Amino acid sequence: MSVLDFDNLSKRYGRTTALRELTLSIPAGSVYGLLGPNGSGKTTTLGLALGVLQPSGGAVRWFGAPPSARARRRVGALLETPNFYPYLSARQNLQIAADMKQADARSIDAALETVGLAQRQREPVSGFSLGMKQRLAIGAALLGQPEVLVLDEPTNGLDPQGIADVRELVRRLGAEGRTIVMASHLLDEIEKVCTHVAVLHQGQLRASGPVAGILSTADRVVLGLAPGTATEVLRAALSILSFVHDVRPEAEGRVSCALALGHSPASLNQALFAQGLALAHLEMRQRRLEDQFLALINNS
Repeated sequence: MSVLDFDNLSKRYGRTTALRELTLSIPAGSVYGLLGPNGSGKTTTLGLALGVLQPSGGAVRWFGAPPSARARRRVGALLETPNFYPYLSARQNLQIAADMKQADARSIDAALETVGLAQRQREPVSGFSLGMKQRLAIGAALLGQPEVLVLDEPTNGLDPQGIADVRELVRRLGAEGRTIVMASHLLDEIEKVCTHVAVLHQGQLRASGPVAGILSTADRVVLGLAPGTATEVLRAALSILSFVHDVRPEAEGRVSCALALGHSPASLNQALFAQGLALAHLEMRQRRLEDQFLALINNS
């Protein structure tokens, strides 16, 4: 079941196309990341989802139906840098936010507890770090206990401790069963926090699906036979192994390949030995996440 669907969604500003025919479904219970560099269409997508922007074409559906006031009450959002009254306490700021959202005041206590600010709720926000303000903003989005959270670059501008705090908070909220849609330009953030990802570039969808499948840092195995043995012999032996794929030439007459899930270099070595080949060289080479991302946006 999906909670949010985009159907051929487009957004144009004059001659500039910010988003081009995006079709995407956000499954319930997922932590779904919109990944891409600045200007890729992430914030535009979230703005269209929340009704802040109007599409030039296509449609948005929340919970299987067109957007409505009732559906919006089931969604909490943090789209911009949080703004609070600095001279008021954290609790007073959340009280104002609750009044504006017509949310039950009792949800304030739960929100403060969830974001780890219950012990500091009486302190003025002027003394809060940027990371604490960001957690308070997420607390404001949690008022009314929404089923879905929409977060735009939630760790942007934070120091390492603030980033770690917000990431851990997002992970906990996701583990509680909430659906979270978050935009980020940080590969590391998407890999560590999200269950699913959509890669956007220049307003177009390049790839989407579970993080493990889209942003895979699968290792490659580099193989070599004894000097003087033709590389073609090794390539021919690899070609008949069903669990070996993506065989490529390497320097010094070696080859590299990827292995299907559940197979190890040891099982590959054993399979080659069974064909009468003894390896003189075997090493693992990890594929960098950055290389995978660049391949997605440049080759799709």
